Amino acid sequence: MKILLISPNTHTTPYPVYPIGLDYVAGALDKKHQVTIADLNIVEKDALQKLIIEFTPDIIGLSLRNVDNTEIGNPLFFIEKQKELLVWLRSLSKAIIVCGGAGFTILAREIFDKLQPDYGIVGEGERFAQLVDALENDLPVDGIPGLITATHSEDPVPWKGQQSRSFATNDHTQFYVDHGGMLNLQSKRGCSFQCIYCPYPHIEGSKHRRVDAKIVAETALNLQEQGAKYFFITDSAFNSDVGHSLQVAEAFQELGVTIPWGGFFAPIKLPTDYFTTLKACGLSHVEFGTESLSDTMLKNYQKPFRVKDVFAAHKQAVDADIHVAHYFLLGGPGESEQTLAETLDKVEELQKTVHFFFTGMRIYPHTKLFEIAIEEGKIREETNLLEPLYYESDTISPDDIETQVTARAAERINWVVGSGGETAATIVSRMHKRGFSGPLWEFLIR
Repeated sequence: MKILLISPNTHTTPYPVYPIGLDYVAGALDKKHQVTIADLNIVEKDALQKLIIEFTPDIIGLSLRNVDNTEIGNPLFFIEKQKELLVWLRSLSKAIIVCGGAGFTILAREIFDKLQPDYGIVGEGERFAQLVDALENDLPVDGIPGLITATHSEDPVPWKGQQSRSFATNDHTQFYVDHGGMLNLQSKRGCSFQCIYCPYPHIEGSKHRRVDAKIVAETALNLQEQGAKYFFITDSAFNSDVGHSLQVAEAFQELGVTIPWGGFFAPIKLPTDYFTTLKACGLSHVEFGTESLSDTMLKNYQKPFRVKDVFAAHKQAVDADIHVAHYFLLGGPGESEQTLAETLDKVEELQKTVHFFFTGMRIYPHTKLFEIAIEEGKIREETNLLEPLYYESDTISPDDIETQVTARAAERINWVVGSGGETAATIVSRMHKRGFSGPLWEFLIR
């Protein structure tokens, strides 16, 4: 069968993100199929139209990475554009259209009803291969885990097969090599943490499914050989399994991976030499999902660490000469003038870092926050959360939080409110064109 996989994500703030999910989908498909990937960061509409007419796909897969940008102060809603894209595809092709991806999984039924594809895949995209085989052989599709149709839904289960990634030479890989040199890597799936706002456990499961460290390192070496100058580990938190993360990093060193890398980390209690070891294995950037520096709020968020752990992990990373950033998510359940002041006062004490502040906690189904919002009467069980809806504290408004953070940030370059918007994206793009690689936020560190 002829299969066209499309990445419609064109949100490039603060930089374009490599569509790693489509590599896994392509890698799961039988080699007998003809598979083409179209990344809309690269392929213009006219070129896509020509591709569809000439390729005449039997199946089109749409990978929906995000529903919105989760910024209450600068909201962007992507589903309308994806609806327009699907209608346009229908006008050009009689192909079966299948939606999937992390964004789709979070609000699968709502997005399916909005976009009206032929099928939807909830959970990991590799099971798309099962659907393709069933359609090719005129077999029943009922029973495929995570499958959604207009009248049918199957509960998703974590993918139990091999996580096989495709490394076919293609234009979209070269685009990211040429625009910042950043490619992506995954060392495990599933998240064992229980943060109240996070949909990761619903997307990937709540138990770790680790990729063998040597295979992860071989993948990293392959990225390096393709021209990558930097890779980012997309695990929900790379160090949520400390032992496995050390094995992976040491395997990088053993196999000869020499390009720098970074990832998301939780500021949990760590071995004293943890970041020193990772630095020796190429780690250059640590992005801590800190969220708050109030123990009250960290407890409310069900974070697996407290303020003292944040400072300890921060010091370990800085002492290892690693670039450090902290991300804060303000305004969740229990946020008040007092807890906000605690956080901002303690932020002042963190040195040699950059801080990113986000106000407003997006409410997603399948999360503890969803249950809290129902209990507090902020939403109902049947509330449609497709369009962004944010939890708001009863004691301090998002506007008040934003005002206080902005005032405290003043002219300090290392306090960034939100993602930085189009200004940040433009600066990053210019620096990438001048040959800089990686996320580049290290230039803001003070």
